[in-house]
Amino acid sequence: MSAPVVSTLRQPLTSEPKSCHQVSDEILAPIERGPTALWWAGLAVSCTALLIGSVAVTHQIWTGIGTWGLNKSVGWAWDITNFVFWVGIGHAGTLISAVLLLFRQRWRTGVNRSAEAMTIFAVMCAGIFPLIHMGRPWLAFWMAPYPNMRGPLWVNFRSPLLWDAFAVSTYFTVSAVFWYVGLIPDLALARDRAVGGSWKKKLYGLASLGWNGSARTWSRYEKVCLLLAGLATPLVFSVHTIVSFDFATSVVPGWHSTIFPPYFVCGAIFSGMAMVLTLMIIARRVLRFESYITLGHIGAMCKMTLMTSCVVSLAYMTEWFTAWYGGNPNEWFVVVNRALGPYRGFFWLMVFCNMLVPQLFWFEKVRRCLPAVFVLAILVNVGMWLERFVIIVTSLHRDYLPSSWAEYSPTWVEIATFIGSFGLFFTGFFLFARFLPFIAQSEVKGVIRYARAPSGGGHAR
Repeated sequence: MSAPVVSTLRQPLTSEPKSCHQVSDEILAPIERGPTALWWAGLAVSCTALLIGSVAVTHQIWTGIGTWGLNKSVGWAWDITNFVFWVGIGHAGTLISAVLLLFRQRWRTGVNRSAEAMTIFAVMCAGIFPLIHMGRPWLAFWMAPYPNMRGPLWVNFRSPLLWDAFAVSTYFTVSAVFWYVGLIPDLALARDRAVGGSWKKKLYGLASLGWNGSARTWSRYEKVCLLLAGLATPLVFSVHTIVSFDFATSVVPGWHSTIFPPYFVCGAIFSGMAMVLTLMIIARRVLRFESYITLGHIGAMCKMTLMTSCVVSLAYMTEWFTAWYGGNPNEWFVVVNRALGPYRGFFWLMVFCNMLVPQLFWFEKVRRCLPAVFVLAILVNVGMWLERFVIIVTSLHRDYLPSSWAEYSPTWVEIATFIGSFGLFFTGFFLFARFLPFIAQSEVKGVIRYARAPSGGGHAR
């Protein structure tokens, strides 16, 4: 067989030519071979973090949220910061899996499965914090608007906090269904390759829902994927818009702004893409997926990170300008207090990480240097967490009355709970990488000849 000719117009989506059999062997290798020592070490660290968080959550539920460092001025702080942070992390997965599918962006095939899994685990981490903040999480069902025996007591449909519960639960449900539907062809392949009579074969057979690979099955599968993508796409923009209403519908200076919805959405995609970059760079090395998660994929995600960084930077400058131009002394005080007040170090580190660091992605040499991209992605994640902290705490710790001003610092319980959320996230991600196909092999097989043509057949178009 003659060597393929690579198009001068498009870059291949796999770094080297592959047969369908090779794709199946290499993508399913992590779940067919035994776990490595590195996997066990990573799982042990994440489980330890999860255990620390579980102890902290149990302690604060038993004792009460007085274990937090809140005071009479700062009634929201670390918990809401982490909630908004984790909801934002999940946005990149839905963007890659749903929005890019509708726009026929084929480069998504190498990263969409793992990005969708990241979304599910991130939303699970986000859901921890509102439940704890209720004080009595065993009464969470009171938020469901169903006929009950509690007399005229119903949920407050005008509360943005209730909108959060509806939006996040819907987001999790649609994302989980979309992720599972995409897994079905790969689960069927794992079923067919498993040793006869083994527990893996039975489990994968049950999960694949009788998939037989017929033309009718594929046709219906593709229609369902497009339908779910159409349902999930509005969630990319609506969920974090609703989260922003927690702040924008209040009258607190620094929060009461119409720029918050688009600002929060772009910030969520920004932080989510940085987290995808962080995970993909590690995964391609550890799982030996360099042929499928290529420098082209990394470069495309770097460009999206750069674009959203520019939008977030514009939102920062717009917020500062409107605070000055509006002539409201309270709004202007909040902006100046963020830059020059007690938390000014957090503010300027946020500006550095979110406005200046991503500008290095303009340079192709940086985008193709994986250690540099990894460090920059971590800095972006740090900056986006600081952004949520700065928005929440610096708007509250200086009230209208100087006599009520108070400083905030997290307690060990809050820090341990945050560590536990990372433990939950990475424990889920490690288990996903071990027992489920990390890359959608059925979609990769559809692009292995992208931008390639047999020798003598002309350039691939």
